Amino acid sequence: MHTPKPKLPTIALIGTGGTIASTASDPTAMTDYAVTEPVSAILDAVPEITGLANVQYCQPFNVDSRCLDNKMVLKLARRVDRILADPSVDAAVITHGTDTLEETAYFLNLTLKSRKAVVMTGAMRPASARSADGPLNLYHAMLVAAAPDAAGRGVMVAMNESVHAARHVCKTHTSNVQAFSSQQHGCLGGIVNGVPRFFNTPASSHTLATDFTVSGLKTLPWVDIIYDHQSAGPHLFEASIAAGAQGIVLAGTGNGSMSPAAEKGMRLAARKGVTCVRSTRVGDGHVTASATDARQGLISAGSLNPQKARILLMLALSVTRDRERIQGYFDRC
Repeated sequence: MHTPKPKLPTIALIGTGGTIASTASDPTAMTDYAVTEPVSAILDAVPEITGLANVQYCQPFNVDSRCLDNKMVLKLARRVDRILADPSVDAAVITHGTDTLEETAYFLNLTLKSRKAVVMTGAMRPASARSADGPLNLYHAMLVAAAPDAAGRGVMVAMNESVHAARHVCKTHTSNVQAFSSQQHGCLGGIVNGVPRFFNTPASSHTLATDFTVSGLKTLPWVDIIYDHQSAGPHLFEASIAAGAQGIVLAGTGNGSMSPAAEKGMRLAARKGVTCVRSTRVGDGHVTASATDARQGLISAGSLNPQKARILLMLALSVTRDRERIQGYFDRC
């Protein structure tokens, strides 16, 4: 008796560019490459994907992720929301440059309004490289997106056989293929002998459980990041305030501590109505709330690094200017 083949899921493949879509002049070159390949070419390079899913692809843009701006990220979020709203689409995979992948992933994690699996992936080596990592990363991202228990976990990042939560993942190496880590939080899971295995579930609020949406959102409030250091001056704070920033994230020292100049700059910003967040330039750990934060009008970033704290602060400021409510977002999201 002939057993019918199981119905394949329909997965939307959304290309945005990055190293996974890049080529160099020499197959041994790992740097000095350019984005050249459309998402269709990336898909054609991994024919095994046809056995995993029916793939529908689109290309909102095709750029280095260092070139992405707020307008483009908003456009991407709206596009993904529309795609996921289609009942015929079961999940989505997004190819993206690794330089700012964690920022886009976290933005989508906070704004997409769907339980469907969304998996982002990229590459540390160009498609022309002898040992390109992009094809296997894409195959694994499709495996994860097609897994029945992938839904409801927020936006995920599949890189180098690991599956990370968008809330926790960060790029920790400039060039190694093992460039992404969830550090103290740990991975959600991984690819084990060709099978996605999940070990954890994100505890932070995401997707349907947040107050954030891109529906009707035309622009994002301007938020700057200022890096603190020895002998810092207050001039960067003064320039940010003068430029019209609505928020400032401080990449502080240690546990979000501030140099004397940073203390002065943050006080000045708070007096001018600029919302200020204390994050840290340290690569791991939690910025704990200080007893003086409320009095000084400051917000602690928790375990969010400066670039992700900027993402959350922009979205928070699109909803409210209340310090306690914004601190609540940083505590929960």
